[in-house]
Amino acid sequence: MNNELANEIRSKCDIVDIVGERIPLVARGKNFFGVCPFHDDSNPSLCVSREKQIYTCFSCHATGNVFTFLMNYEHMDFRETLHYLGEKVGVDVSNIRIAKKNTKFDSFYEAYQLSLKYFQNNLQSKIGKDARSYLASRKIDDAVIKEFEIGLSLNANNDLVRLLSNKNYDLANLNKIGLASDARDVYIDRIMFPLYDLSGKVVGFSGRIYRDNGLNKYLNTKETPIFKKGQLLYHYHVAREECRQKKSVIVMEGFMDVIRASTIGIRNTVALMGTALTHEQLQLLKRLSTNIILCLDGDDAGVHATLGIGDMLLKEGIEAKVLVLPNPDDPDSFILNQGKEKFIGLLESVVTFNDFKLRKLKETVDFRSDEETAHYINQVLIEATKVKDPIRIEIILKKLAKEFDLSYNTLEMRFRELEKPKRSETKVVVTYKKQKKTKYEKAMEQILYFMLNNDWVISLFEKERFVFPNEASRLLASEIVYYYTTYGSINIPDFYTYVQDKEEIVGFLNNILASNYVEHTSRDELFEYFGVIREYSRTQEIKRLTNSLQKEVDPIMQARIAEKIRKLRIGDK
Repeated sequence: MNNELANEIRSKCDIVDIVGERIPLVARGKNFFGVCPFHDDSNPSLCVSREKQIYTCFSCHATGNVFTFLMNYEHMDFRETLHYLGEKVGVDVSNIRIAKKNTKFDSFYEAYQLSLKYFQNNLQSKIGKDARSYLASRKIDDAVIKEFEIGLSLNANNDLVRLLSNKNYDLANLNKIGLASDARDVYIDRIMFPLYDLSGKVVGFSGRIYRDNGLNKYLNTKETPIFKKGQLLYHYHVAREECRQKKSVIVMEGFMDVIRASTIGIRNTVALMGTALTHEQLQLLKRLSTNIILCLDGDDAGVHATLGIGDMLLKEGIEAKVLVLPNPDDPDSFILNQGKEKFIGLLESVVTFNDFKLRKLKETVDFRSDEETAHYINQVLIEATKVKDPIRIEIILKKLAKEFDLSYNTLEMRFRELEKPKRSETKVVVTYKKQKKTKYEKAMEQILYFMLNNDWVISLFEKERFVFPNEASRLLASEIVYYYTTYGSINIPDFYTYVQDKEEIVGFLNNILASNYVEHTSRDELFEYFGVIREYSRTQEIKRLTNSLQKEVDPIMQARIAEKIRKLRIGDK
């Protein structure tokens, strides 16, 4: 691969923009921080530097340039990454040949894509007239049908199975991926809504009845090798960019809620396709935004789900906001019946999750009972311990004091008692143990870091003919010197591109960059680090020779080894 082409593409990319398109970033000083997508991150530990054009996670030590980020995040190889970024920044990448990747699931995706086209054609044909009329009555017009690729399964003689079989798709696999049941179509006479994976490929369907035929309203694809409901969020592939622009994500229960919201221009939405939030879905939400708005159904089940999901997010350090819908509305029915403006009004008046939870808690209390009242006050105080903002905490305590004619000091004392175990527990959870490095390891890594940031250090390193005692350091130093000699200068993001296929070097390089060493040095300071390494080398050599001396039986060889040890020790002095 042409290194000059890679450097040209890299130089025209801003890593903050590329990373920011995929995870929410917040500016802190001259750097940007976000939740790291490469480990189970609760607090934003990924640092992205516009100045250096690299990213570093201070927890899992994932480090690299714009190429390595995309390769790890999007699971692309280097050529695919170059091609993608080259097209993005206007560099000619027509000479980069991308080999088609064949996976064991390719035929599954192809079968679903062919099924999608079949269902879409059915809906647009004469036989789809009744289904189109039904959709129109639900205010789903042609533009929405096209955007969400809605189709129709027929009340026919297993036409889909026959079509796919004629295209040489194995019947056993069609059963396996939920398009057939034995030799029969799974979906019969239903409006078909495609379900997508995170990249936008169709991996399932939800079929809805549109005639009063006594069947279940919805029939969804079963769990298959390519459709794991708990690992997906409906509309994720579209919402990702919308969430970045709007700086928020709205979480709904069903795909029809998302579709309805899109009809009024709200597209930073995803659906759980159920009321439970899985750990995998929670991680996906954090990638979209940490400003999460829960907009679940207004009925009892929806309220219960909101409380459960809100608590899960709190444990991750995220306090969601809640868009409160009246019982029994869901977003779809509310927008249909009340219109765009009223829904926008609710969106602009969302409440914090804690306020929502306390409001729901209050609805169940009989305040004529001292016992229930005291229990309620204690519950409010427990919830207050989960609030990070000290001003909000004080407001909560003052409201309680006023509402129940209690002493503020009494409430504050009780609040502090409840807060103590929480603080202790949190301390244990967030403690991160770093592996302690010796002064020699730090010196080696610091010298290498100086070399990566200062061309003159490389020249002096060569002039001194300095040799590291550690193989990993020697390899990395050799590559730095070679790169500098070849290209005349060095910078970290371009050097990353150069070594990206050398795993043993990249891993060591990541550790060095994640340590956040000082970039610049003086000649005197550099020689102090050289001295530390030379001292280490002498110490190690003395240990090696001493060990050899103890094993040696030849008196002449013993004398020679002893003399070498003596000279090294004189050198120490």
